[in-house]
Amino acid sequence: MSAGSDRIKAAFETAREEGRAALMPYMMGGFPDVETSKAIARSYADNGADLIELGVPFSDPLADGPVIHAAATQALDAGTKLDDVLAICREVSDRIPVVLMVYTNTILGGQGTAAFAARAVAAGAAGVIVPDLPLGEDESVRSELTEAGLAVVPLVAPTTLGERRAEICRIAGGFVYVVSSVGTTGERSEVPTHLQELVEDVESKSEVPVAVGFGIGSPDHAATVGRIADGVIIGSKLVRIAADAAPGEAPQAVGEFMAETAAALASARPSVR
Repeated sequence: MSAGSDRIKAAFETAREEGRAALMPYMMGGFPDVETSKAIARSYADNGADLIELGVPFSDPLADGPVIHAAATQALDAGTKLDDVLAICREVSDRIPVVLMVYTNTILGGQGTAAFAARAVAAGAAGVIVPDLPLGEDESVRSELTEAGLAVVPLVAPTTLGERRAEICRIAGGFVYVVSSVGTTGERSEVPTHLQELVEDVESKSEVPVAVGFGIGSPDHAATVGRIADGVIIGSKLVRIAADAAPGEAPQAVGEFMAETAAALASARPSVR
C-alpha cells in the first residue's frame, strides 16, 4: 500500500468511526483565480471535508460537464499552470488528503510520469484520478505513480460490467470512484434508482472504500448517497457556487454549502455498516 493510500484509508476510517460517509468536495485549481482557489481549499478543510479532489485544468476534458469545463477554460485563460495547482494542494495537504484529478497529457508532458509524480508527492498529494487512463491502456503510468507513493483511484461506471468491474476493483488505490450515472459531470435532479445495487456490487469486489460522484447537487442528495456508500463526492454544484459568488465571497459561499452538507451526512445514518 502506498503512503497516499494510507492517508486516504485513514480519512475514510475516521468518517466510518463517526458513523457517516466521508465528504470529498471537488474544486478546479486556478478558478476563479489561484489565490481564491487556495482560500476555497482552506474553506473546504474548515467546513467538513475529509478529502479534497483538486482538478488540474485541461483544455479537452473527457469527463467534465459544462460547469467544470467552463471553470477549466477560465483557469487556463488566466494562465494557470501545474505549479499553481500544486501550490493549492500544498495549502491544505498537511491537514487532509488531496487527490488530483488530472488527464494523461499533463502527466506525460514535461519530463514524464516519474517527474510529475515526484512533483505531486512533494506538494503533499495523496493520490490521482486519471479519467482517461483505463485499465490496460498503459500500466507503466499507473505503476510509476504508485511507486512514487500516490494512490491511483479508478473509476467504475454503470456501464462497467462483469469481470472488467472486478479487475478494476482489484487494482484500485485509495478508493473506487463510482460514477453514479452515464455521461459527464453535472448536477442531477435525483439520485439514480440503480445506484444502491451498483455500489453494493462494487463494495463486494473491492478491498478499498467506495465513493460516489457525478450528479450530487444538494445536502439531501449527499445524505441519500451517504447511506449507501463510504464517500460522497460533490463537484459541479460547488464549482457553480464559486462561479456565482460575488468577488471575494466564493470561499464563504462554498463553506456554507459544505457545512450544511457535512451536517446532513452526520445525520444520514446513525451507525456504520
